[in-house]
Amino acid sequence: MDETAAAAVDGGLHVFLWLVSWVATVAIVVGGVVPFMPQYSRIRRSQSAEGFSTHVCLVLLLANILRIIFWFGHEFEFPLLMQSVVMIFAMILMIHLCTTVHASSDIGTKHHHFSDLQLRDFWCWSRFVDYIQCIFVFSLLATVIAFLLRSSPICIEAIGFLALFTEAMLGAPQLYHNYHKHSTEGMSVPMVLMWTSGDTFKTAYFLIRSAPMQFWLCGALQMCVDVAILVQVCYYGLSAHQSTPHNVVPLSRSSITEDSTKTL
Repeated sequence: MDETAAAAVDGGLHVFLWLVSWVATVAIVVGGVVPFMPQYSRIRRSQSAEGFSTHVCLVLLLANILRIIFWFGHEFEFPLLMQSVVMIFAMILMIHLCTTVHASSDIGTKHHHFSDLQLRDFWCWSRFVDYIQCIFVFSLLATVIAFLLRSSPICIEAIGFLALFTEAMLGAPQLYHNYHKHSTEGMSVPMVLMWTSGDTFKTAYFLIRSAPMQFWLCGALQMCVDVAILVQVCYYGLSAHQSTPHNVVPLSRSSITEDSTKTL
């Protein structure tokens, strides 16, 4: 009887650990795109992308393309590879939405294209297809360079570090965007909170699963950037609150009418 109970407990524990592992794997694959859902919904609802920096999409696209290339030279866990594939598709969807919104509000303005090869207009193009062209050209060049350097372990590891360091700088464009505007208005705070919690979980996952050093080191750096953005939210929110006058009593409609009558 005791042996049967012990076997049942052991089997139940095995199933529980398998479920935990499965949930963690799914979370690591799709968890990275979840923070962008509130921002995507806000942009679609308001038809304005002013509070969101599309350079965040650029950072994630470059990082995940390089990470996929790194996988061919130094294989790591397959869920981390699938995470990059899912993130690339999600960022393409974000860019499509932002370009659609900008196109509807920039009627009559001068259009910029990737084929113009103007550095000042980089990643500020007017059409969605221009972004796709840029992504394709970068992917092709990076693949060719990695193929030529495939015999050098140092170069392969450098590609991996560059990929993860670029991803660690994910929040840097948003951080600068907020600093430049001295405001976080239009930015989705839930998005940043999800970034922070997701990066914390991701870094812990890297450490537990013994991922290459580049993963957990850059994950820790990414957490620091997330915290800096949250500090901006608190600081600029407090500054805006203090600059708003609270002792001004608005005139009633009857007072305005009376003053207008006296003036006449």
